Amino acid sequence: MRLNIENVTYSYGKKNDVDNVSLHVNIGEFVGIIGPNGSGKSTLLKNTYRALRPNQGQILLDGENLHGMSYKKSARKIAVVGQENDMAYDFSVEEIVAMGRSPHKGLFDFDNKHDKEIVSSALKQLGLDELADKNFLNLSGGEKQRTLIARALAQESDFFILDEPTNHLDISHQMQIFDFIKHLDVTVLSAIHDLNLAALYCDRIYVLKDGKVILEGAPEEVLTEENIYNIYGVRSCVAKHHVTGKTSITFLPSEDKKVYRPRKGERHEKKTYSPAYRHPRPVYNNSMCSSR
Repeated sequence: MRLNIENVTYSYGKKNDVDNVSLHVNIGEFVGIIGPNGSGKSTLLKNTYRALRPNQGQILLDGENLHGMSYKKSARKIAVVGQENDMAYDFSVEEIVAMGRSPHKGLFDFDNKHDKEIVSSALKQLGLDELADKNFLNLSGGEKQRTLIARALAQESDFFILDEPTNHLDISHQMQIFDFIKHLDVTVLSAIHDLNLAALYCDRIYVLKDGKVILEGAPEEVLTEENIYNIYGVRSCVAKHHVTGKTSITFLPSEDKKVYRPRKGERHEKKTYSPAYRHPRPVYNNSMCSSR
């Protein structure tokens, strides 16, 4: 399933939060969107899964205008996992996962044997089968997010939209979730906060800043030391990992310092130092990372 976002603009007010953005996701690709907080990642995804409607531009799924489809049809094609897992669902885990079957059913249809088999499989694949009867409200943050991913799996869609899906998970569950999704036979568009996860799992990456796409390419092309500084204002060492063969990023603390401002009553002769808020612009050279 191929997605084309063409010249999409969206504004909550006077300023464009998404500004003339175009991108594409080919069949079977895992495409990431990165960028600073407030860059428009979530807003772009909300326009894509129809929580919002673009002010300008269009979004095509296999050549068909996504916003012209019925909601049931688009729900059969696209599954969504958001970054928030504190929704007040007063249902069991199994009932939440079974909601993924809704796009395939009529208003008064009951779950049949096929539906129950799909739900059971989704629970097992996400390691939730022992929590099937537990109330969603009593789950940990990680368990809630895994439940929502199981619901998306039960939806049997060919395209997954993920809005920072591992934000509330520990590193073990982050890796499990991305490993699991990567090996599904689906197409993925995901906003990702962790650059090392983006480098490890994405086929291509788009960078959003101030609502605009400023970079696009393979992880090794996008995630360079200079680009990371220009995007986030932090210094880093970027190298090819000797085990994974993927781009690996180490972030560096600031070397810049500023004079401590004494509190009222302190002697002005006393001088201590604290790190500067923004890292100084580094000069990139081959000796910056000693592992090279």
